[in-house]
Amino acid sequence: MLQSDVERYRALQAGKKSALGQLYDRYATLVYSLALKILTNPQEAEDLTQEIFLTLWHRQTYNPDRGSLSSFLITLTRSRALDRLRSRSSKHRLISRCGQMISTSAPLSTPVELASVQERQELVRKALEQLPSKHRQVLEMAYYQGLSQSEIAQQLNKPLGTVKTWARKGLLQLRNNLQEFIGERDDG
Repeated sequence: MLQSDVERYRALQAGKKSALGQLYDRYATLVYSLALKILTNPQEAEDLTQEIFLTLWHRQTYNPDRGSLSSFLITLTRSRALDRLRSRSSKHRLISRCGQMISTSAPLSTPVELASVQERQELVRKALEQLPSKHRQVLEMAYYQGLSQSEIAQQLNKPLGTVKTWARKGLLQLRNNLQEFIGERDDG
């Protein structure tokens, strides 16, 4: 007996895990292809596909009266993929700012400029030293070696999700550490 998407969704709401499998089988390719088109990274697209179906299962925010399940999944996937792109962009901006703080590629014309750059390099070095080693290692691999999170996961033999978590926590702590150092410098 064939069930409609609404019947499968209602079964999922009733706690029948097999309904999730049926919905996944039916829509995973749609979700994955859209995620891949937006994110352009197969591993991130796979992660997002899993996240979308876990959201469907745990949060149960789909309302059949507002449209088809496929439309809901497309909208949710697009929204989450764009969130990831924005997050990726903000991480790159933060690291870029940190990199500019320690960049010595531009010729320094005065001893004061040289001292300022050295002071900023020291602040970043101290802020990095305070990070847990796994967070620091991931950030250094990403921004000093130019490795992607997938490449880091392969080199460290860790799941991609773990590397992403370490990078996110490391960036947040690095930002806090830098703000503390800057605040201390201004106070002193």
